[in-house]
Order: sequence, then structure tokens, then C-alpha cells
Amino acid sequence: MSQIHLLSPRLANQIAAGEVVERPASVVKELLENSLDAGATRLEIDVEQAGIKLIRIRDDGDGIEKDDLPLALSRHATSKIHELEDLEAVASLGFRGEALASISSVSRLTLTSRRVASEHAWQVQTEGRDMSAQLSPAAHPQGTTVEMRDLFFNTPARRKFLKTENTEFKHLEEIVKRLALSRFDVAFQLKNNGRIIHQLKPALQKAEQERRVAAVCGPAFVEQSLHVDMNAEASGLSLKGWIGLPTFSRSQADLQYFFVNGRMIRDKLVTHAVRQAYADVLFHGRHPAYVLYLELDPSLVDVNVHPTKHEVRFREGRLVHDFIFRSIHRVIGDVRPDAASVPALQELGSTAAPVEQQFNQQYMPLHQAREVTGVNEQLASYGQLHQNRSFSSPSSSPDGYPGRDSLSQAPAVDASEIPPLGYATAQLHGIYIVAQNREGMVLVDMHAAHERIVYERLKQACETEGVRSQPLLVPVSVALSVREADAAEEFDGMFKKLGFELARMGEETVVIRQIPVTLAKANVEQLLRDVLSDMLMFGSSRRLEEHMNELLATMACHGAVRANRQLTIPEMNGLLRDMEATERSGQCNHGRPTWTQLSLTELDKLFMRGQ
Repeated sequence: MSQIHLLSPRLANQIAAGEVVERPASVVKELLENSLDAGATRLEIDVEQAGIKLIRIRDDGDGIEKDDLPLALSRHATSKIHELEDLEAVASLGFRGEALASISSVSRLTLTSRRVASEHAWQVQTEGRDMSAQLSPAAHPQGTTVEMRDLFFNTPARRKFLKTENTEFKHLEEIVKRLALSRFDVAFQLKNNGRIIHQLKPALQKAEQERRVAAVCGPAFVEQSLHVDMNAEASGLSLKGWIGLPTFSRSQADLQYFFVNGRMIRDKLVTHAVRQAYADVLFHGRHPAYVLYLELDPSLVDVNVHPTKHEVRFREGRLVHDFIFRSIHRVIGDVRPDAASVPALQELGSTAAPVEQQFNQQYMPLHQAREVTGVNEQLASYGQLHQNRSFSSPSSSPDGYPGRDSLSQAPAVDASEIPPLGYATAQLHGIYIVAQNREGMVLVDMHAAHERIVYERLKQACETEGVRSQPLLVPVSVALSVREADAAEEFDGMFKKLGFELARMGEETVVIRQIPVTLAKANVEQLLRDVLSDMLMFGSSRRLEEHMNELLATMACHGAVRANRQLTIPEMNGLLRDMEATERSGQCNHGRPTWTQLSLTELDKLFMRGQ
């Protein structure tokens, strides 16, 4: 082994560049974060060959002093922290002071800047060979422009690892999208090879912010998303943003943006909390879509745990995990059929019941008279449910088809009193319920809908009556690590609440004396290990609840109405009313949708009416 010696500044910076500068997108991320920290309100990103040949970023921020320009390109030089205590509450996006030095060591970099009070702008240039900075006067408005050319020109081995131009630009564009979502108050312009790709204006109002989210995530996400606005005053946590409806799920986790104090992160704790919140409503193998913003005291989060700052560490991980889970779980649970366009169910309570009672009393004899009601009779019976688009008795039309002249003969029901899912008109193939509401036609999968209703009632009964437990005839001894045994002892209260009785018999041994009745046939030893593993990693676990919920879901599936069972009109209407009052009734226990709707406009398009 050769003698120990100090690395040259150039080689040290190139080694650091291996962590910070992976591809052109990494350069754009670091430079844009510096601009945002400098108070920029407009950012212009101009790239050529996906950033491999040129990256030019101009901002209108505070700028850099003349004497600080050469220092800005030195390693570990920053204006954002001064003492060790500053790391405990980092409020800026960048703070390590190694980005510019790392970038300049593997490229030809030019930095031009002008402060507000300065009469002239100044420019500093470096090339990766000797890292010497050359300072000269320049013409430039207030703000800073960083120009990087020929990435990895002096490290050919690194250049070989770059992908195609199209792939590299997609990574770069994704960085711009993330930062555009993190700062609605900043304007962004992205150009590639002289062509404008994105032109995003500042978005201060909610409608403008939704337009920006639609521009980044697609209009379908905004149309099928729920707004989240939750605060926990006691802990100082705040969660805002948008989450996709369970029906708007993805085959990949490619539409998931989570920001902590304005910083885009990908964290296992956050992903786990969101995944658990969607557990009951997401189809197998699908991923939720969301754009969420978590705000908390900077002293409660450590952002200095990863070179690229993609990961953070929460000081109160369990608190953050539970807050995110509860917030999203509550928003999803509050979804009701057509909740966005109709009054709340509580407001309908005083009017919906009399209308339904009048409806059933009027048409029950017709249904009881025959096993299979004729089409004309069905159409005549439910004619008055929509004043503008209704069927009437065929006798009113000379050609035998339903006409509109007899509408005045039947008493009309006020359209505002029709519940969100309307009233049932027929059963289709013993599987689907056809209903009519004020928007158009509703189609309901009766088994899937009833399955969700029974499942939610079983869960509510368990919460109300508590978990029934049974003692084991022969207690199960489980060998664990010391950390796992300590966690089992620490969370003993939670296990008792869920119907478990545990006793520690040694440093690495825990005995299970009592288990919930619903888990009598489960592998409780493996389940205990999985729960403790979650607790050690995330600070909490819902595996026991999820396992019991799986059993309740199976019971609900067997207890729900089966296909080909003939339902009466009151039974179908009763099922619709239960759906409107049940949480998460838009999906069955397996995540499949329970109902869909075709509006009158969509129906008119199918038959080319009005064209």
C-alpha cells in the first residue's frame, strides 16, 4: 500500500460530483434549488441535447456579490448555514455548498450575477482542468445566470453511462415538474433545443394551482382527485394537496409527489402511510396517485441524511406516519356517491325519505302484479323522475311509442329531492341495478355494493363491541431478537386492545397467551414477527387490523347478495340508500368500482341526438 496523501481539490470535487451529479437532471435540480433559495420569482431553463451540451438557468433572485463569486465555486462554501445548530432547522433547499464546485469540476461553467444595489454585473468562469476561477465584468440584469457546457467532457467514463437524449430529457423534465409543483408562486419556462416545452405562470389562486397540477400530472388527475386540507394544531402538522380517487389508480408509482416543507422527497415511511390509507379501496397491484404537501417545524425533520437530499428523517416518525394515514383515510372515507355535485346526505335526510316512500307506495302494486314487469310499464312508472327527460304512457302517442304530452297528467317529483344515486328502475341479468337520478342513468353492481356495506358494518361492530379474544390451550413461545422483544413489551397496550395477550419470558422470548377469535386459524407467530418488524421500521403497524379486516372482508363477501338473486324495487332502493350512507361505497372490498354513471349528455352522444 502506498503512503497516505491528500487528494487534490480537483479530484476531491470530481469524487463529490459522483454523488451529486449523476446526469444532466441532477445539475438542473441543484441549480434551480439555488435560484429558489435566492428568492427567484421567474426561472428560465434552456437546454441543448437534453442538457449534455448546454444547461443555462436564469433567475431574477437576489444575486451574488462580486467578491463572493469565486468563493461560490469552492467546495463546501455556502451562505445558508453558519453553525452546527443551523443543521437542526434547515429552511433552505440547498445548504451543503458542494453543488457548484462539483458541477464545475466535470464541465465548463460560467456564473454571471448582479445584486440589486450593484451598478455592474460580474462573471466568473471555470473549466474542470485546474479549477481556477477567472473573474470579469459582464452585462446582466438583476439575478443570476448559470451556464454549464459539455457535461463530463473531462471524465469520458462517466459520459458513457448517460442514456439516450430522449431518456435524459425525460429525467430533466421530471425535475422541473417537481419543483413547479413545490412552488406555485414561481414562473417556470423550459426550452429544449430552442423549443418551449413548458410555460408555467405563477399560480396563487386555487383554480390556478389546479391548472398547474393538471399541466404537470394531466387533467384526468385533477378531475378524479380529492382535495386534502388537514391540520393537527397540537403537533403543528399540516397536510394539503390532492389525492386521486381509488378508481384513478396507476399500474406504476409514477404519479406520486410528496413535499416536506417545500422539498420533494421519497420516503418509505410516507409511502407506507399512504399505502395503508388506500388499503381497503385499491385494487391489487395498483398504485395511488397524489400530490401532497406536509408542513411541520423544520427542527422536527432532518434533511441531512442523503447526498442528494431525496430522503429525510423525521424525529417523530410514528406521529407523522399516523397523521398522514388518518388524514388520507378520513378524506377517502368521506367520499359519497356524487358528493361533489349534490347536497350533503344530512341535508337530503329530511326530504329523501318521503319521496322514496311515495315512490314505493305508488309503484309497488305494479311490481307485485307480475314477476317480470313489462318494459312499457316500467317506463311509464318511472316517467316523472326527470321533468325534462321523461317517458310517459304509450297511449298518449298515436304510433304506440312513449310521448311527452301526458307529462302533465302525472305528479312530478322535484329533481332537487332525488338522492345522488336516484331510484331503481330495473334489475339487469340478475347482476346490475339500473337506476335514474337527476344527472342520467346509474348502473350498480349489486353484489360489490352490498359487499362493501356489509364489510363496513362488520368493522364498525368490531370497533363498538371490541375484539373478542380466546385464551390458547397451549401458549405459543416465540423466539425474537432483543429489539423485537423490547418493542413487544413497549407496545403491550396496543396488543391488548387488539385482543392479544403477550408475556415476556426472557431477553429473546415472548409468549402468546391469548389471541383474537377471528385469528384462531392464522399463523400468529409469523403475524407477530411482521407486526414487530413494522413497528421497528415505521413506529407503528396495522398488520393485525389488516389481517382481521381481510377475514371480515371474506365474511362480507359470503354474506352479500349473490348474482341472479331477484330483488324487489324497495330492496334495490334500500341498497342505493345504504350506499349513499356508507363510507368508501364507491369500491368493493377488493378495490373494484361498485357503480358508474352515464349522464344525459353522454347518452345523447351515443345515439347522436341533437347532431
